[in-house]
Amino acid sequence: MTATIGHFSLVVALVVAVYGVVASVLGARRRQEAFTFSGQTSAWAVLGLLTVAVVAMEYALLTHDFSIEYVANNHSRETPLLFTIIALWGALEGSILFWAWLLAIYTSLVVYSNWRKHQELMPYVTATLLTLNVFFLGLMAGPANPFRQIFPVPENGTGPNPLLQNHYLMAVHPPMLYLGFVGFSVPYAFAMAALFSGRLREDWLFLIRRWLITAWAFLSMGILLGGWWSYEVLGWGGYWAWDPVENASFLPWLTATAFLHSVMVQERRRMLKVWNLTLVIVTFALTLFGTFLTRSGILSSVHAFSLSVIGPLFLSFIGALLLGSISVLVWRGDKLKDDAELDGAVSRESAFLVNNLLLVGFAFAVLVGTMFPLVVEAIQGTKISVGAPFFNQVNVPIALALLFLMGVGPLLPWRRTPPEVLRQRFLLPGIGAMLVGVLGYVLGITRLAPLLTCVLAAFIVVGMGQDLVVAVSARRRSSGEGPLVALGQLVARNRRRYGGFVVHLGVVLIALGIAMSSAFSQQRESTLRTGGSLAIAGYSVQLVEVRGYQEPQRLTVASSVAIEKDGRLLGTLEPALRFYPSLRTPVATPAVHSTLAEDLYLTLTAVEPDGSSATITALVKPMVAWIWLGGGVVLIGALIAIWPTPRRQVG
Repeated sequence: MTATIGHFSLVVALVVAVYGVVASVLGARRRQEAFTFSGQTSAWAVLGLLTVAVVAMEYALLTHDFSIEYVANNHSRETPLLFTIIALWGALEGSILFWAWLLAIYTSLVVYSNWRKHQELMPYVTATLLTLNVFFLGLMAGPANPFRQIFPVPENGTGPNPLLQNHYLMAVHPPMLYLGFVGFSVPYAFAMAALFSGRLREDWLFLIRRWLITAWAFLSMGILLGGWWSYEVLGWGGYWAWDPVENASFLPWLTATAFLHSVMVQERRRMLKVWNLTLVIVTFALTLFGTFLTRSGILSSVHAFSLSVIGPLFLSFIGALLLGSISVLVWRGDKLKDDAELDGAVSRESAFLVNNLLLVGFAFAVLVGTMFPLVVEAIQGTKISVGAPFFNQVNVPIALALLFLMGVGPLLPWRRTPPEVLRQRFLLPGIGAMLVGVLGYVLGITRLAPLLTCVLAAFIVVGMGQDLVVAVSARRRSSGEGPLVALGQLVARNRRRYGGFVVHLGVVLIALGIAMSSAFSQQRESTLRTGGSLAIAGYSVQLVEVRGYQEPQRLTVASSVAIEKDGRLLGTLEPALRFYPSLRTPVATPAVHSTLAEDLYLTLTAVEPDGSSATITALVKPMVAWIWLGGGVVLIGALIAIWPTPRRQVG
């Protein structure tokens, strides 16, 4: 019964979505409000039907309904409750159901928030979003049916992938990525609506501002939480391996970041119209491309799903979407001429333009490095890999250049920069950067990349501080307010600008954490008998005991390790090996003692059967916590940027 209800809901949702597309387009073309209204109502109906399907799947998981193939393959009676619930997005068919459900939520929110506004745009927005859901619903009605039944019904299931039930971050990381990926469908839908309707003024840009920043923030958090999950679960001591599926999530982030900057040029100077529309199209296409990579079965990755027949369907849909979108863009090309040109080589818009070129170049390098092995294998049948050295060699210089522009851009005025303004605005940040560079070198930071990161970080922070002090002082002179009140009023009146400052501060913290932890990490491995210890970077790591215990879904062998720093006991860590019935090799679960200064990262790699000794790998990685702290700061900045401004404060 559960399977019947779930699949029937999906089929009906598909029919309703198709009707909604047709009704919305007819309403727009014929200017008939009844059709438009029914198209918008269809969006809510699709959400209701998909919610029924999601509830049905969760019910099947919670009640161990192994007559449904998805439940049998991704759940077992021994699976803990949390990982039972999140099994919804743990494999191919369930993840597509989750994607479609989120898309329906976004569609309904867009329709609701613009119910009686923007009558020329909204029918096309609704039609575009429903068209996207038609594709996903069509997959679930056919080859990716999450409610497919099996017979005979097994008594128990195989359980989720062990790596997906080894840390609570699996409850947060994938939904954040999905919310980011799916969220970019909203800017894409408004861009298509502007092109179809011919309303190509800057109105649509203002309408998508919060949707764009929200999707970008979700994707940023998803990527950072993925790095944290990799760091906490995989036991290799790193947080980013340039894995193809990691890259697939990073690609749309790069192009979306480019759009976030270049859209300000269009709003202010009426420039880069075609470029911005292209970035919107490419960003959304890259979210689908990332989905294709993980669901086509062409990748070997801890993140990717198994081989699937829907890969060609995804690729065909992406091709059709790109072809159709670019065709409409070309069709409207005569209405997309820029209203202004660059007035000077040294200006804020020129800095944003270079920023865009670097971000797109970054994305291109990542795309080439990701796809090259697949192309070679398809043509020659030879498996090759493009690893971290390639990506680091190509992209680290680009990242440093982007940091430089992050500091320079906000200091430059629009149009052109007189030499005296250039000297005035760059003097203090330049001095601060030089002082930090000298201090860093004296303290032993002699490698070029981390030293440059510190120098550029100082330039950015001092520049933002200078801008803030000047703005607060001007506000106080004109209003007589105290410094905190003046600062609050400034932020309230220009949330996007100062939210962007906070985001930039978070990016600086992340950059420093990556640079320092990558350049100055230390590692040592030793086989210790009970009571034995190893020393690394001032730490003493002593093996206290090795013990094993049975959990419902796995066998755990844990080592109790006492850690000291400079003779002071810091506590006990328990790195472990976890044995799952579905895996031949154990999963190493690290233990981390983390401070703002550094992390002590311990991995248990082997144990004697009698528990008399264990092999421990110890790493000391400076400033890793700054990466996660920076992610929190980025989130705060994004929230400031999207927070509604009270009408009375708009000036």
